[in-house]
Amino acid sequence: MIPVIMSGGSGTRLWPLSRKNRPKQFIALVNERSMFQNTLDRLAGIDSLEEPVVVCNDAHRFMVADQLQETWARSPSIILEPVGRNTAPAIALAALAAIKQHGEDCVLLVLSADHHIVDDEGFRTAVSQADALAKKGAMVTFGIVPTKPETGYGYIKGSARPHETAMDAYVVEQFVEKPDLATAESYLESGDYYWNSGMFMFQASRYLAELKKHHPDILEICEQASGSATHDLDFTRISLDIFASCPDDSIDYAVMEKTDSAVVVPLDVGWSDVGAWSALWELGEKDATGNVCHGDVLHEDSENCYFHADNKMIAALGVKDIVVVETADGVMVADRNRVQDVKKIVNRLKAEDRKEADFHREVHRPWGVYDSVDNGQRYQVKRITVKSGAKLSVQMHHHRAEHWIVVSGTAKVNIGDQEQLLTENQSVYIPIGAVHSLENPGKIPLEIIEVQSGGYLGEDDIVRFNDIYGRVEK
Repeated sequence: MIPVIMSGGSGTRLWPLSRKNRPKQFIALVNERSMFQNTLDRLAGIDSLEEPVVVCNDAHRFMVADQLQETWARSPSIILEPVGRNTAPAIALAALAAIKQHGEDCVLLVLSADHHIVDDEGFRTAVSQADALAKKGAMVTFGIVPTKPETGYGYIKGSARPHETAMDAYVVEQFVEKPDLATAESYLESGDYYWNSGMFMFQASRYLAELKKHHPDILEICEQASGSATHDLDFTRISLDIFASCPDDSIDYAVMEKTDSAVVVPLDVGWSDVGAWSALWELGEKDATGNVCHGDVLHEDSENCYFHADNKMIAALGVKDIVVVETADGVMVADRNRVQDVKKIVNRLKAEDRKEADFHREVHRPWGVYDSVDNGQRYQVKRITVKSGAKLSVQMHHHRAEHWIVVSGTAKVNIGDQEQLLTENQSVYIPIGAVHSLENPGKIPLEIIEVQSGGYLGEDDIVRFNDIYGRVEK
């Protein structure tokens, strides 16, 4: 069994914590682990499990690699989509990669990287049941047993009688779109409908055969893109020139709604797609007045609120049913019943070309992280943390000079042909145009303060000459 982790979402409804450059699947929202890592942790104990295949955006590749390294002992396969084309093509790329390594009969367990499940053992039991069905040629989907008349999900209608080979599985009769409230209430009352979870299981060859039957153009382009893929470090790079022409379609529309082999396995495990701040309020541990608090929060006479403080204290007085989320560069306040509309705020930020729509103030890089703590017309101050053994690219800048002050750890600095070691409280100056690099040769993280000065301080004023992470333009 090969887990296929789909990790291409942007999670804009959880802005300002989740943004395009660091979306919700890579953030710790419900516990100390990210949702991506929780998805991997959930697989522990499943029999005959091979290394996962992760399909993600190119921009997220180093976050995926870092979090996999912390979670998974074996070497996974990371497929980089140059452009998003929905789930049907993404799963096809994963299926082709899995067959190449494990053969046509391998079974794929397709999961989203950003789902929350309370009962992990119940999930594993359902996976075991679905595995037996998939090996017999079934196209299995996991249907969430609904707990309320939800209008934000699509539904799956199962047959009234169990599948002939399993007591707790049902032939899929229909996939239905998100209903209105009255229709959702009738679905809940009937007992025959399930929320569409977006999780699946089938043999890799079976999926490709169904895709060839119902959407051959997708398969043809994915085969071409897979055949011309290149390998870079731990990543498989898919050609933009080929993949950009692939139709944009979900697995539901392209395959599952058309196949005559769809089977639904009910899943009653405390599932949530954590699609909005209200979901995190529902999942969170509430105090005596129904408030969920993360970080430094002080509230008085407030009820049923969700407070999330990253950096500063949140103080609330006499409020009800609101969401307050504080990050380093923004504060979002919303009615808890209106959080589905957070996308409207994000769309306005994009329309005004505000960087806060997509980027956090703290930016993750393969070597570590930097935080832009202050900036002015001709200066910028960053706090930079470099992981043990990591190295920034050999680079130069046309428009800015830099001062580096070591706060903790040891820095190996190269400027031109000169190399020096700096330790705590020591500093160095890099003039405009000087070729330079920074490395952490130590066993603990290196933390420095960087002061930039010059007429242009944009991140695109970097000319890379050598980079161990493959970020030099070919």
